[in-house]
Amino acid sequence: EEVVEECRPERIAGFSEATGRAVSLLPVGSGREAPTVVIGGFGMHRFKSSNPWDDTVLKVGSLGRFSGDALDVCTGLGYTSIELAMRPGVTGVWTLELDPAVLEVARRNPYSEMLFAEHGSVEGLAPITSLVGDACELVAGFEDGRFDVVVHDPPANAMVGALYSEAFYGELFRVAKRGGKVFHYIGDPESKESGRLFRGVMERMRAVGFERVSVAKEAYGVV
Repeated sequence: EEVVEECRPERIAGFSEATGRAVSLLPVGSGREAPTVVIGGFGMHRFKSSNPWDDTVLKVGSLGRFSGDALDVCTGLGYTSIELAMRPGVTGVWTLELDPAVLEVARRNPYSEMLFAEHGSVEGLAPITSLVGDACELVAGFEDGRFDVVVHDPPANAMVGALYSEAFYGELFRVAKRGGKVFHYIGDPESKESGRLFRGVMERMRAVGFERVSVAKEAYGVV
């Protein structure tokens, strides 16, 4: 007779020494979809009007066709890095995360498994290089024109204002190749708070040299 062990749900959570905030995995929908991560009470993905993985696909899809090397600013659970790495023609992904506690939660999330895969172990997955530290400092260390595509998906402005600054946008412009593509997640463009933020973000991005900056309404960001 086969004995089946009882499977009990496990809470996946931790506390960040880097930020002083609680970090936890939050099931969404039926619980069979990719979860989101909650940092200091802020959810890092849409999960009411969408779900975390579809949210990621919309963000990356807003860039249209692209190839080459990609930069993912703010790794989180790694969904964006994985989606970028699975795109045909992408040769490598560099992903930046401030908080080791977030990466530890990601390691325990089965939907993040490919983020930690060894190079060459998953067919069709470009190499993913994970760097831990302050994104402002890490981006400053890349050479000019290093990346063909950049996805900037920061937490709320109230949590990390520096990642919404003109100085940081200037660094993103510097490391993006001429003719490259950048997506910046902001939030619901139809909400009062995010609507004001969109205008400021677009003005600052244009000020540092970005051209044809437009709202990607379905992806809750700008391209």
